Amino acid sequence: MALVVRVLALAAAVTAVLEMSSAAVYKVGDSAGWTTFGNVNYKQWAASKTFQLGDVIRFEYNPQLHNVIRVTHAMYRSCNASLPLDSYTTGNDTITITTRGHYFYMCGVPGHCQAGQKVDINAMRHPSSAAPTPSALAPPTVPAPHAPTPGPSIAAPLQSLKGNFGLLGLTLVVSGLA
Repeated sequence: MALVVRVLALAAAVTAVLEMSSAAVYKVGDSAGWTTFGNVNYKQWAASKTFQLGDVIRFEYNPQLHNVIRVTHAMYRSCNASLPLDSYTTGNDTITITTRGHYFYMCGVPGHCQAGQKVDINAMRHPSSAAPTPSALAPPTVPAPHAPTPGPSIAAPLQSLKGNFGLLGLTLVVSGLA
């Protein structure tokens, strides 16, 4: 039984590492970065990406000219920068996607959002958490009730476990009589 628990724990750890290692890093605006220069279409840029949990969004910009603020959907639509949820000002800001849904960002400098410096990052589930494949939908294989006795690799721990429960039962019976 302990072996099964260890194997399951190891499988969970390997899965977590693989999911984390498959995270992508996206530079907002690609080579143009986060700017009002160069006619960058951030809506089109975001639509061309598939953002997943664990991915990193990187905003690169001149901090003397721009900033990044995270806002609500209503604030995003109206370019209202008055009460940002988060604010970034380093010029090289990274944000890890930790939950599914929309992340709305814009430049808080007056006029920049209206000029198109805003982006809606729509984060989906991690691919391994997506809809199951047809093979995953197949019912699990369950041994028949008349299956043969497990081989030696499984039988020894089961016999040991059976012996431990037998000893526990004997101890309880003796304790109850005393």
